[in-house]
Amino acid sequence: MIYLDYNATAPVSPEVFEAMQPYFIEEWGNPSSSYRFGAKLKTVIEHARAQVAELIGAHPQEVIFTSGGTESNNAAIHAAFKANPEKRHIVTSAVEHSSVLNYCKSLENDGCRVTYLPVDREGLLNLADLENAIAADTAVVSLMWANNETGVLFPVKEIADICRARGVLYHCDAVQTAGKVAIDMRKVQADYLSLTGHKFHAPKGVGALYVRRKIPFTPLIHGGHQERGMRGGTESVPLIVGMGKAAELARKHLPDYDKKVRPLRDALEDGILSSIPNTELNGHKTQRIVNTTNITFHGIESEALLLLLDQAGICASSGSACLADSDEPSHVISAMKPKATGGRQMVRFSLNETNAATEMEAVVGVVCRAVKDLRD
Repeated sequence: MIYLDYNATAPVSPEVFEAMQPYFIEEWGNPSSSYRFGAKLKTVIEHARAQVAELIGAHPQEVIFTSGGTESNNAAIHAAFKANPEKRHIVTSAVEHSSVLNYCKSLENDGCRVTYLPVDREGLLNLADLENAIAADTAVVSLMWANNETGVLFPVKEIADICRARGVLYHCDAVQTAGKVAIDMRKVQADYLSLTGHKFHAPKGVGALYVRRKIPFTPLIHGGHQERGMRGGTESVPLIVGMGKAAELARKHLPDYDKKVRPLRDALEDGILSSIPNTELNGHKTQRIVNTTNITFHGIESEALLLLLDQAGICASSGSACLADSDEPSHVISAMKPKATGGRQMVRFSLNETNAATEMEAVVGVVCRAVKDLRD
């Protein structure tokens, strides 16, 4: 198998699995217990919290553990609206993850006003549109760091600066960014930032939400006193330990990530675009995370091509895994190229530093043959 869908999920690394194991079998107590067998696990959770905080340049007390990116995104937007109940407007973009867009739709059903900022043909945002969209009743701006389908990067520092100057809370979905791009919350003045572990070799089912100190926060999930009262529910210690260890490893490997992955991505991308006619890159050539390429194969349905790739042992996707069962064209490509039909004719390849140059050569060959078969 050649796996090229790392934006969907990544395997748990052996070091992460090893770190988690004792907390399934030996140290299985409840951290909220008063006796030592359980209570000592609070220290373990705090160590993991510090590891995640270090990955993003934050203070450990600014990190809340969640069940994943979807919960983190929902919790941040929920908290922003609770902080300013008289403000009923949110600014987001047309290319956000479904967990943001669908939450915004639910807000619209509740009478809130949502502004969906457009992007240009390369997936880039116009900051003037953001400036013009912010109004007196804007409760929060929610704009992602890296797009999950195209890898296109938004200028998050500038977005944060605009929001701060206008006195508006800023939430950033950084799910696709952690482990691929350096994150330093001391430089990017976002108020909330969402992460999920399974994108950087932690297990599925655990994520984190960064909440800047002194920024208001009302829990989305009410329960006991866990997470300093900011997220109820008994902590999943093994998963939290796994995310902490994965964050530590991601930080360690980050300096070499670009130089390992970019040449592989470029070889795959250039090989396909130069060898197959009527193909088109979706997304800015350089302003994107280095592991992602999204290509339209004009005249070919995505699912037909993906089926042939799957039969050859190659894993890729037609966009977000969260929308894999949807019959709708990609909302991201449709927003970038509204007059085109490419939303049903694109394939996303997303790589990792464990991929090899020989795999890229093999994939280019298989894609060329599959496209020829489908077009003949």
